[in-house]
Amino acid sequence: MLVSLTSEDLVTAFTFNTTKSVICEPGAIKRLGTLAREQIGARVLLVTDPGLVMAGLIDPAINSLKEAGVHYELFGDVVADPPVSVVEAALAQARASRIDGVIGFGGGSSMDVAKLIALLIGGGETLDEVYGVGQAKGQRLPLIQIPTTAGTGSEVTPISIITVGDTEKKGVVAPQLLPDIALLDAELTLGLPAHVTAATGIDAMVHAIESYTSASANNNPVSRALAREALRLLGANIETAVKDGRNVRARSDMLLGAMLAGQAFANSPVAAVHALAYPIGGIFHVPHGLSNALVLPHVMRFNAELCNESYAVLATDAFPDLASTPAEQRTREFIDRLEALSADLGLEQTLREVGVGESDLPVLAADAMKQTRLLVNNPREVTEADALAIYQAAY
Repeated sequence: MLVSLTSEDLVTAFTFNTTKSVICEPGAIKRLGTLAREQIGARVLLVTDPGLVMAGLIDPAINSLKEAGVHYELFGDVVADPPVSVVEAALAQARASRIDGVIGFGGGSSMDVAKLIALLIGGGETLDEVYGVGQAKGQRLPLIQIPTTAGTGSEVTPISIITVGDTEKKGVVAPQLLPDIALLDAELTLGLPAHVTAATGIDAMVHAIESYTSASANNNPVSRALAREALRLLGANIETAVKDGRNVRARSDMLLGAMLAGQAFANSPVAAVHALAYPIGGIFHVPHGLSNALVLPHVMRFNAELCNESYAVLATDAFPDLASTPAEQRTREFIDRLEALSADLGLEQTLREVGVGESDLPVLAADAMKQTRLLVNNPREVTEADALAIYQAAY
């Protein structure tokens, strides 16, 4: 799909960075060993989670590495919202194994840990030294990322998020975190449960929406074009992927859509939906995609007065039939349709359904205010009172 650019877009000053090489091909995991030997060397750390190990979904990757004569060390202890202790354990194993590079295999948590291991081993810095935006100075080890969900886009973002202490989410944002290769193999996602497919798919749609409307000074025409194409792919395929999980075409289009959304928000960053979602995940251990879905319509209604024109454009990408809806009504319809889509896909619709109590809402609001890296990108300023009102609407 071609996206028209205005003359204003063409003179916008911006920087756009992304992963050097993207391989999108069903069955591409069979080539991993050859790619690893060429890109990394003889010894790799393979970072994943226990579920993928127990289910045998990591086996094709391991078999390919063995066939190519690449020695692998398996770190299979990544958990959702990985704490510092998981990063430290992976670091210890990587140092003891004298690895040449890292392969992340799994969802966003595994890929985020893989990024940090490659950075911290390669650059010799400590985790405390690299927190924040642009704080990392050293170079990372070679890195290959292989997503097994269509959601986070972590395979093409320079961002790693971990949990510090009991609940606080902290990020490392540095261009060195962009991997050398993103390998997208839809066959790896065929066994993904419907609920996970739905939540991660909505997560990717949020990335596209927030990137397109970001108040970041680096909001740019490339990111906006990618965000629109991502929404087109995700909107057209998410229901099929959830209801017919063996559909390779739908799975491939979802992976591609999630990656394009990742490329978009890696350069035009996300905002209040993510800022308000992080405390839900950090405190109540709700999966990230679902946390986003729970607050998405309420943040969009809060932003609507400043984003009406942008939302009206995006509406027809996600839901082409809305093109016949008058522009002045399209934003409301877009938000309502996103909310209905989330419900139709079987996701929880209220905070109370995921264990949040009414007395917890002020705590969430206060915690959300710590996400200054994200809130600064929201098109409308969010105060703590605004955050509380959004949580109350989602309750």
